[in-house]
Amino acid sequence: RGKDEKYKVRMPKLRMVREHKDKRKSIDDVERNIFKFKKSSEEKKMEKEEKLFRETFMYHKEIRVLTTATAERSVPSQRRADLPVTAGEQLDVIDAVQGHAVICRNSQGRYGYVLVEHLNFR
Repeated sequence: RGKDEKYKVRMPKLRMVREHKDKRKSIDDVERNIFKFKKSSEEKKMEKEEKLFRETFMYHKEIRVLTTATAERSVPSQRRADLPVTAGEQLDVIDAVQGHAVICRNSQGRYGYVLVEHLNFR
């Protein structure tokens, strides 16, 4: 009985060790990770906002800033796609769509439509 109990206890430990060996990283992986930098929480948030923007607006082009504009007055958002702005806020104009609205990005990295009449272009 003593040998059987020891054998039963030992088997799971051996399995754990084998799984651990398989999960260990090779030397090549460790060397590659030296040059990778961890992203800050702000960068992660910006990437999340960009992903949400691309899904919401079905925007597949490269995101380029055409110009910067300043909000003349504070405007709350009426729809989910609208960007709420405060007076004096700096906005990056990403794309000019048909009509009276442009797609803008604020300093927090959020995207949305803003009416041209609420913006002051320098």
